[in-house]
Amino acid sequence: MRILLLAKNGQLGWELHRALLPLGDVTAVDFPQINLEQPDTYVGLIREVKPNLIVNPAAYTAVDLAETERERARNINAAAAGILAEEAKRLDAILVHYSTDYVFDGKKGALYIEDDEPNPLNMYGLSKLEGERAIQAADCEHLILRTCWVYSMRMVGGFVAKVLEWSRRQTQLRMVTDQVSNPTWARTLAEITALLLSRGDGYLRERTGLYHLAGGGYASRYEWAQKILELDPKKEEQTATEMLPALTSDFPTPAERPLFSALDCSKFESAFNLKIPDWKTALELAMR
Repeated sequence: MRILLLAKNGQLGWELHRALLPLGDVTAVDFPQINLEQPDTYVGLIREVKPNLIVNPAAYTAVDLAETERERARNINAAAAGILAEEAKRLDAILVHYSTDYVFDGKKGALYIEDDEPNPLNMYGLSKLEGERAIQAADCEHLILRTCWVYSMRMVGGFVAKVLEWSRRQTQLRMVTDQVSNPTWARTLAEITALLLSRGDGYLRERTGLYHLAGGGYASRYEWAQKILELDPKKEEQTATEMLPALTSDFPTPAERPLFSALDCSKFESAFNLKIPDWKTALELAMR
């Protein structure tokens, strides 16, 4: 099996590189070797490697900055996804692509399923939705995996790292209670992806399409932060003595966020006969 992995140094890409290596010949690349805003930096590589699988965790994820860098967000999240799909079609390869809960507006008031109508509130979500549609329009064999609140212990600027940092610099923390979704450990996401791919080409082609794949269960940012502090292996370093509830409206940002964007992953679990680990269990393992 020949696998081309993009964005190998990202929080998900790093875990994917580790998880995919036993499956075959893995060509793993990242910036500056390739630049998703410049197709000539990766189209030739795809045609040279001739992969059976293209795995694309790359994304422009600066949600607030995307409101002003709209063209860049679209180039990376939408246009590049479409080009990758066209190249996958040309090679009869399977494209594995990751999308986001931010394609939804969070106003449903219940878990989102794959058939729910997207309605992104911000440019990041819109560009990711356009990427999904570009892949579908290219008619290549694909797995689009929508996920959310991805974290890694390696990511310095991620939510887990920020909560731990704040807990050591402040005496009081404020966390929003009205943003709710599925905390998803990047390693869980990567290992489940590798497990799927290990089942072979024919198996995957029978199950191509759009799926939700995120941590089991859901939580508010407040509940997630509480659990992070509870599991902190160096509690003695914490200076924070209390955590106060807050609302998203207390922290204005350039990009509007969906409030309840938790994903229902039952379609994925049924199609692939897997049980996604609960987010609390995954967090406990991640923080050991």
